[in-house]
Amino acid sequence: MTIQTRKLGTTGPQVSALGLGCMGMSGMYGAADRAESVATIHAALEAGVTLLDTGDFYGMGHNELLIAEALRTAPAALRENALISVKFGAHRAPDGSWLGYDARPAAVKTWAAYSLQRLGVDHIDVYRPARLDPNVPIEETVGAISELVEQGYVRHIGLSEVGAETIRRAAATAPIADLQIEYSLISRSPEREILPTLRELGISVTAYGVLSRGLISGHVTPGHGFAANDFRAHSPRFQGDNLQHNLTLVESLRKIAEQKGVSVAQIAIAWVLSRGEEIVPLVGARTRERLGEALGALDVDLDAADLAAIEAAVPADAAAGERYAPAQMAMLDSER
Repeated sequence: MTIQTRKLGTTGPQVSALGLGCMGMSGMYGAADRAESVATIHAALEAGVTLLDTGDFYGMGHNELLIAEALRTAPAALRENALISVKFGAHRAPDGSWLGYDARPAAVKTWAAYSLQRLGVDHIDVYRPARLDPNVPIEETVGAISELVEQGYVRHIGLSEVGAETIRRAAATAPIADLQIEYSLISRSPEREILPTLRELGISVTAYGVLSRGLISGHVTPGHGFAANDFRAHSPRFQGDNLQHNLTLVESLRKIAEQKGVSVAQIAIAWVLSRGEEIVPLVGARTRERLGEALGALDVDLDAADLAAIEAAVPADAAAGERYAPAQMAMLDSER
């Protein structure tokens, strides 16, 4: 299939209109199958997906090594088309717990050196701090990435989960290609101030969580259990009454999807695609089956009546529960 492309900002690369978020292939949502993960990356590349998103702390390096394996075993033409986006800076303990963030200039360059080695590449296409380090001015962090750009180790600079003021300060320091932030039918806070700021500055969005970690995929049911090592076992939106409420929103969305002859996941992804040419959804497919479903969203056309019906079924701020637990919400400059 031929996938349309979208440009990341005024200075960034052309990428496929859908990107593949690889985090879930390294255990964040419970156990994952390595062979199926590699096969899914191959299938994505074969379908025309060019943007692969990862973080150096996903599985403490496991995800980067997985992507390296997938690229090494892919046909050369597909490998050459792949663009890799890497988030850095999170500290994690051996038990997987989160210990904070480090985006000092020396740390930025150290993280990059390890990522280049694990990925088996000579440059990273888009490099971004995973969160704002409260102890380091964003100008220093972006300045360090800019030096990596000058040295050829990084092609483009990205941001993640930062607010409008931080975006402006970063953009005044060096060209910014995109902001990675959670954006979906039930996570719409970027619309208030962040999206207008990005559009003013010519910065794109790579939107993660477009299915809210499966919550609005149509595949989660009441009483659905999650393993202890699954992020969703501790996510407020998946707990008790919150889950019941949120699944009623999904059922309302399902009625619209069925009328159009598509799946709930496809209409949810298509909604994000409809929000602007500067927005590139990242789909966290861990299997070829889920990837195929997500790619089908590219063929879903939503007219004004469809969009109005979706808005009525799932109004902004309709979800119950925050998108992260309180400790993680406190780390989000984008939510301040």
